[in-house]
Amino acid sequence: MNQQDADARPAAEGPQGAPGGPRPAPPRPAAPPTAGLPGVAARQSGEQSAPAPHPEGPARKPRRTGSILLKAFFVLVLVGVIGGLVWLAMWLGKDSGKTADDGGSGVVEISPTPPPTPLALPREGVAPADFRLGDCFKDFDPESLRSTVVACDTAHSAQLVAVFRYPTSGSYPGREALAAKALEACQAARLAPAANEYVLNFQRAYPSSTSWESGDRRVDCYVTADGGNVINASALP
Repeated sequence: MNQQDADARPAAEGPQGAPGGPRPAPPRPAAPPTAGLPGVAARQSGEQSAPAPHPEGPARKPRRTGSILLKAFFVLVLVGVIGGLVWLAMWLGKDSGKTADDGGSGVVEISPTPPPTPLALPREGVAPADFRLGDCFKDFDPESLRSTVVACDTAHSAQLVAVFRYPTSGSYPGREALAAKALEACQAARLAPAANEYVLNFQRAYPSSTSWESGDRRVDCYVTADGGNVINASALP
């Protein structure tokens, strides 16, 4: 056999899969492979695969409590401040009628109380300690130790329209405190419409240190007329 004949011979085919011959293609699988895929279980005969769990969302952050505590603290402080202001206002209102070293509280009298038995008028030589709220005076002099009390529907020059009485105990408040209390009494006085028919002035009277030691505790407020005994009606309602 010559070399030419050997080259012309076709290559021999061996058995299937034998070396030197072509490899057959592998059979096609019945279903797509699932092995190795995350979250997917292999199908078993007659069973359904469990659905893949949904991925969880981001973790929930814990709620902040610092701002809530700060607001609560601010509310408590605000309530405390308001309560303090209310207490201070009540305390000032309670003590507004007092003066320094007055030995206690008193009330400004502006409504006269008629005596059980009417007093005969006129009455001369009446001391200031015996003046009554609503009394009318002829030829009134606030520095005089004696005055004449007359009926208010007769000619007079002054009338006692407000009184403040200090307690019997306590030290002398001082001239300025007494003058301020007398002014307070005049401001509290209520006058009748008849007072508008006259030109009247407020006049204050209060005890000196000497009369205080002798028991004088009254602060008086009068309405007076500059023209003398020209008033012929009560200035009080």
